[in-house]
Amino acid sequence: MRFPIAGVMLAAGLGLCTASASAQEARYLASNCANCHGTDGRQATGAAMPGLAGVPRAQFIEQMNAFRAGTRQATIMHQIAKGYSDDQIATLADYFSRLKPAQ
Repeated sequence: MRFPIAGVMLAAGLGLCTASASAQEARYLASNCANCHGTDGRQATGAAMPGLAGVPRAQFIEQMNAFRAGTRQATIMHQIAKGYSDDQIATLADYFSRLKPAQ
């Protein structure tokens, strides 16, 4: 009888590991955006690039897809966006949409 309970506990623990791995992946991916868009997508005062923190998920995905397709003009984002998979873009969209923008 101990094994089923231990199995449930193990499965629950693995679920937590997966959740934290996703959060870690999101932070890792987002760190690539920091040079232009600020740490955690919070732009510095007077910065030329827009902040990403607080951008709605659907809008983020739409804009990244537009960059990839070349339908939104950019100096470099059209090249950068092509380097991300759909899943990675969704992960970034989830991450940035949950952050509060800079004040």
